[in-house]
Amino acid sequence: MAELIVALDVQTREEAVERVKTIGDAVGFYKIGLELFSAEGPDVVKAVKDLGKKVFLDLKFHDIPRTVERAVKSAAKLGVDLMTIHSAGGRAMIRAAADAAAGFGASAPAILAVTVLTSLDASDLADIGVAGRTPAEQVAALARLAVDSGANGLVCSPKEVGSLSRSLPKGTFFVTPGVRPAGAAVGDQKRVATPADAVRDGATHLVVGRPVLAAPDPALAARDILAEMSAAGA
Repeated sequence: MAELIVALDVQTREEAVERVKTIGDAVGFYKIGLELFSAEGPDVVKAVKDLGKKVFLDLKFHDIPRTVERAVKSAAKLGVDLMTIHSAGGRAMIRAAADAAAGFGASAPAILAVTVLTSLDASDLADIGVAGRTPAEQVAALARLAVDSGANGLVCSPKEVGSLSRSLPKGTFFVTPGVRPAGAAVGDQKRVATPADAVRDGATHLVVGRPVLAAPDPALAARDILAEMSAAGA
């Protein structure tokens, strides 16, 4: 059964704790990204963990291997369950991150490699020097590199997860942002799918932010998404 991760796209620790308490038992997994972590640091991770929730720390490390290795060790000490690096950092960097995480044994966080951001399309890739490849082709190349180098899984668009889940080893995590319930606004995401589509295509974790946080009843919105996910996975 795929897991739902709610993105805590808020600015303060107090807001984050309030949202987690409001959603209650409906959701057990939360994403802390750059905005919130930059504002509150490790304290917000501890606050969410203290509420009995799992944490996906989405900081997308991308640096020389030694620096990323140390960053992964620091994040792992916080007890996070998932964390992200950029595939574009290369084989040595990915391996350094994977080895650093593995050193924590049973409490090791899973290392997820970011392939192509869901805000990018083919014209954006051309702008940054990746000419002649579609987003799907670039995702496939970076995904294979990451998994071969020791990453536990990938962050990828639900539009690519189907082909990746068929081509990569069983047990690989496929974490998909850009998930929107039918009829929801797509915001700044360019490659989106519904929760049911993503689950049917092989996603193991779905990341949803605004459709839950901005809902009149966030707990109910989360349960509705979970019901759609469950029906698709039946």
